[in-house]
Amino acid sequence: MTAATVAILGIFVADTAYMASRLPKIGETLIGSGFVIGPGGKGSNQAVAAARAGAKVAFLSKIGKDTFGDLALATWGAEGIEPKVAVSQTDGTGAAFIFVNPQTGENAIIVYPGAAGTLGPADVEAEAATIRAAKVFVTQLEQPLPAAERGLEIAKAAGVTAILNPAPAFPLPDTIWPLCDYVCPNETEAAMLTGIDPDSDDAARAAGDALLARGAGCALITLGARGVLYHTAATSVVVPAMTGITAIDTTGAGDAFVGGFSAALAEGRDPVAAVRFGCATAGLSVTRKGAAAAMPSRAEIDALLDKAG
Repeated sequence: MTAATVAILGIFVADTAYMASRLPKIGETLIGSGFVIGPGGKGSNQAVAAARAGAKVAFLSKIGKDTFGDLALATWGAEGIEPKVAVSQTDGTGAAFIFVNPQTGENAIIVYPGAAGTLGPADVEAEAATIRAAKVFVTQLEQPLPAAERGLEIAKAAGVTAILNPAPAFPLPDTIWPLCDYVCPNETEAAMLTGIDPDSDDAARAAGDALLARGAGCALITLGARGVLYHTAATSVVVPAMTGITAIDTTGAGDAFVGGFSAALAEGRDPVAAVRFGCATAGLSVTRKGAAAAMPSRAEIDALLDKAG
């Protein structure tokens, strides 16, 4: 296996996950059926997914000098991820509230970025050499937009493949889209960004066209159990999700896909093959609880792909 290099800008948070049949109403208290605390944050989850999928990963972020920060460093150390991370002396490490319905695997999340919420262009510029040395650069929108945009600018100027996972989704400036070789929203994010609900393949392609029209190189829209739309000006294909999967927790599925796709792309796979690799990564992740903890190994991904044929 050829070593690949992926640089990811994002946040780390400590995930506090609560299992219950539904969310409580305002003023209501419910008795839950379970609780788990572990490493999270979209960027950090994607870094773990990419590392377990076989990539050499550098992670750019900011944490606090606290217990959750210690958890971040331990997580990255265990996965062989190189932390390019500043430590704030004033702001704590972020945290997330996650509701999970254990019957359906559905979830709802509130994220507080903590120290990573102060990331700015200067922080990213300080690690410009790391981005330029990578084959693939990935960022999301949990840290401030100016930091993400500066990372994309550095990657684009250096000829590094740039991936934006626009989560959480909000209206973005026109300057962002041409910096992105790939824009990878889920169904909800695609609808918010384009005004088109991708509830059918044709609608998903229409949403993809809207993203291409803004300047993105490729729209990668994750469609849950339907799979992933790979959509460029020349090629449009829905890559199906893995079959025979029983989901118990979908919390980190999108991050698993982005991490797996990035790792496969960085090692030179054809983009559509990389999408299939990402689908296998995501498919395995939903069969176990947690986010980072649920990311599969390279051996598991290869075995699933071999089985699927």
